[in-house]
Amino acid sequence: MTHEEQRIYLIQELLAEESGYKNISIPADEQEQKHLLRSLMNVRMPNPINQHFLDIQDEYLQTERDIQGVIESSNLPSIPTDPRLVLWQGDITTLRTDAIVNAANSALLGCFHPLHACIDNIIHSKSGIQLRLFCDEMMKAQGHEEPTGKAKITPAFNLPGKYILHTVGPIIYGPVRKKDCDELASCYRSCLKLAVENSCKSIAFCCISTGEFHFPNERAAEIAVQTVTSFLNTYEQDIRIIFNVFKDLDFRIYQNLLGISG
Repeated sequence: MTHEEQRIYLIQELLAEESGYKNISIPADEQEQKHLLRSLMNVRMPNPINQHFLDIQDEYLQTERDIQGVIESSNLPSIPTDPRLVLWQGDITTLRTDAIVNAANSALLGCFHPLHACIDNIIHSKSGIQLRLFCDEMMKAQGHEEPTGKAKITPAFNLPGKYILHTVGPIIYGPVRKKDCDELASCYRSCLKLAVENSCKSIAFCCISTGEFHFPNERAAEIAVQTVTSFLNTYEQDIRIIFNVFKDLDFRIYQNLLGISG
């Protein structure tokens, strides 16, 4: 199959799963096809799927990954004052690193809203259907939702790295409480602990809780830097930490906190 034929096949297979999709036609435009495929993946429940589909999906997603380009985290420069820390602005799903952090919800099954811009949606879309299936088995075995401040580790599947660390940050509805700050710090500690237990030598943190969960960006960054540096200094672990930001606002905040001149 060509890359386009793979995309059409994947769409057709997902449309055939639901009788309610029978009147949906496949658009001719390439970008619209990509949006339809991602939407179908986003809303799909964690039901079994045949291996042939997964093989085609994997080849398709890996080609898409390579077309977008992979960033080698080992080539990213450390901050001047600490060789263990990196500040990088970009798409976390393009990083080849031992682990990336996903800001998940308590169900830990990914975002079901089609084409939503949250990191949870993007990570699941690019990792593949296996990620939701893996998370579903893990959560069924656990028997309850993931508590705030805790974390789980899964394979990265079709992302460039090895693992995804899924953590549930606090949701802010009003003024930030001490409990919220403690839970956010716990997210960072839980991820670091899992990374060390799984022999990770590099980990990329997103800005946990600052998006849909509305944690103030500057306070969240302060907690992130304080918690990470305290962990590294206390346990003296050989692990490189990448503070990954997407927004210009967060980049400026981290520059200031890490003492990086603009």
